[in-house]
Amino acid sequence: MRNPILPLLFLATPALAEEDFIPPVDHPVTLEACSECHMAYPPSLLPARSWSAIMTTLDDHFGEVATLDEATRAEVEAYLAGAAGDAGGRSFRAAPPDQTPLRITELGWFVDEHGREVSQRMRDKAGSMANCTACHRGAENGWFEDD
Repeated sequence: MRNPILPLLFLATPALAEEDFIPPVDHPVTLEACSECHMAYPPSLLPARSWSAIMTTLDDHFGEVATLDEATRAEVEAYLAGAAGDAGGRSFRAAPPDQTPLRITELGWFVDEHGREVSQRMRDKAGSMANCTACHRGAENGWFEDD
């Protein structure tokens, strides 16, 4: 028997463009460790040097203490660095090679995409510019279309 609701679901789903997709975290240990406190951010959004800097300063993780045992910390760092924006020799143009950005929200493309004029509105809605899921319902699965 044909489900009469199924065609309606397709009508209610917004079209997703390829450029709206950023591969999400697909490593179970990283997903569990990071998503305890926040969305596990796609590793390609930062270069490997940034992920290494973040993972070696967990005692001051953006004002919080993030504790992981050393084996888990090393595994998460290896995954993030291995899937980073510059992994495998890829060019990472979002930051010059002599800079180690620690916040995705401070990268030029992020500021350009979100615009300075909507920053306060986003903060009001999300509580923080780092709360992607407040505005992008599919962010945890790699979809960053505008809702």
